[in-house]
Amino acid sequence: MFRFAPSSVGDMHIEDLRTALFNFICAKQQNDRFIVRIENLDKKDAVEQKNKDTLEILNIFGITYGSLYYQRSNFKYHLQFASTLLDQKKAFMCFCTDKELKVKRKVAEVAKEPYRYDGTCENIGSEEILNNRKPFVIRIKKPKQDLKFRDVIKGELSFKSDEIDSFVIMSVDKYPTHNFACAIDDMLQGVTHVISSEKCLLDMPKQEYIRKSLGYNETITYAHLPMILNGKSSVKKLLNQGFLPEAIINYLVLLGNTIPKEIFMMDEVFDWFDINLISKLPTRFDMDKLRYINVQHIKLLSDVELAKRIGYSGNGIGKLAKFYTEESSTTYEIKQIIDAMFTAKISSKKFTKNLEILKEIVRNAPIFDEFKEFKEYLTTKSGFEGEFLNIPLKILLTSNENGTELVRLYPFIKNYLKEIAK
Repeated sequence: MFRFAPSSVGDMHIEDLRTALFNFICAKQQNDRFIVRIENLDKKDAVEQKNKDTLEILNIFGITYGSLYYQRSNFKYHLQFASTLLDQKKAFMCFCTDKELKVKRKVAEVAKEPYRYDGTCENIGSEEILNNRKPFVIRIKKPKQDLKFRDVIKGELSFKSDEIDSFVIMSVDKYPTHNFACAIDDMLQGVTHVISSEKCLLDMPKQEYIRKSLGYNETITYAHLPMILNGKSSVKKLLNQGFLPEAIINYLVLLGNTIPKEIFMMDEVFDWFDINLISKLPTRFDMDKLRYINVQHIKLLSDVELAKRIGYSGNGIGKLAKFYTEESSTTYEIKQIIDAMFTAKISSKKFTKNLEILKEIVRNAPIFDEFKEFKEYLTTKSGFEGEFLNIPLKILLTSNENGTELVRLYPFIKNYLKEIAK
């Protein structure tokens, strides 16, 4: 079983989406289950909205899941397993205050040594615990042996016991820490594969150690994806900017990977994707590359579908939108251009009268197949020549006196001239 466990803090970023996507792809390839687990121990309304946004984004990208879990529903099990570790003397109550720990960290910092919990509360007797009224956390006793694992991408990994330390598993408010909750949830839900970001690499030994301490010996296969430098781009923001979900998927699969083709659709990925071929090195988020890929996917859409995605209907608008990929690379940018064409036009005082006259002529003009014939008709009807024809005409047809050559644009707009000439 594969799982995606998004954070409830902040928007979903490119790295988060890649993690969800690769788990989904690998689960499909292995005909295995893929679940989503929402980390919602925080009950704030803002967090709930973030969770809804996350699920909506997964839906937009076609990332379907077999089950949806909320971490809060396992809270009673988190408490039970923490109690089990206490009963088995594998964990202990720690009454050290933040102030006391801060002093110890400062001492370690001055000595230029890594801070390690010194075990102050590890051997406190039962009577002393009963008489202690101070708030406490629960710490798991540090492992006695080094921990070794194999990561599909990183290879063989080893963590010394001192590096893991006696870390906190239940906070002072009796809520589980992230690592403890995640370790228990993966155990309860039977997760067998964890594909996550490289930033989670140091969580792996802690979570494995927690499960081993509880007697859970099922194997979990890990793959930690290298960081995407500048990969904090919000997925929602990219979508709002007009990047297609298909293009973003294409880019993320392509990034730091060895694959048979550059431009592809999601359905093709299942045939050849191999997570073992992912580069071990960090990659950089390249907006120019994403823009290039986005243009290719805009061109792959049917004309009708492209028109629909920018809020119009008909294959004519779709063809017009594809024409504008020569100068724009997102559907948002293209929509802005086309919207401007169908809104009322204004010009400088010098050409205001000419613009109004041309509007009236175009609204009543027949449809000409060629731009040359159309322009000759306007010249005859208006008597305008040179800039007094060309500039107001360009403003009328494009809402901009610079840019696209009208002779190239005309075939795509000739059937819409009456709506454009408002």
